[in-house]
Amino acid sequence: MADPVEIVDYEPVWRAIFAEVGAGLRRALGDVAVRIDHIGSTSVPGLAAKPVIDVQVSVRSFEPLAAIRGPLEACGFVYRADNPERTKRYFREAPGRRRTHVHVRRLGSFSEQFPLLFRDYLRCHPDAVAEYAEVKRRCAAEFRNDRGGYVEAKDPFVWEIVRRADGWAQRKGWVPSPSDA
Repeated sequence: MADPVEIVDYEPVWRAIFAEVGAGLRRALGDVAVRIDHIGSTSVPGLAAKPVIDVQVSVRSFEPLAAIRGPLEACGFVYRADNPERTKRYFREAPGRRRTHVHVRRLGSFSEQFPLLFRDYLRCHPDAVAEYAEVKRRCAAEFRNDRGGYVEAKDPFVWEIVRRADGWAQRKGWVPSPSDA
């Protein structure tokens, strides 16, 4: 059985953990990584989250894969070739290491911009952060041993946030904040 879904209060140390991981990835990837960003719930101050650091590495191209895979594996990440999402290349922490997911996406693609907009919107809207935390806690309680059910249950609220974020982006003229690492 998979690990249970656990939502914990925001931990300020998540920012420092990302900074360390991001700096290591920047050294390893150099110019191959156009951007390296802290994404996901741990990147939003005050948001309750699963204690997993999500990192997005933006690249111009997935080819040659060795230019991405070699440096990430040297940093201790394991390539997940079985990832069904074709718009990214996915890496996870090695067994026994802190939960960290590395999502490598093409610079400027929808899949790369989406988590940046979602994060930036939440960082600017504390009421939405509180709403999302409540939804996540409720869904985690109901689907504690069913990660797929948890994700599916919170999807309607995630898409509501995306709708709000899109309107905000249009009014603001949003562009992603500078790269985090």
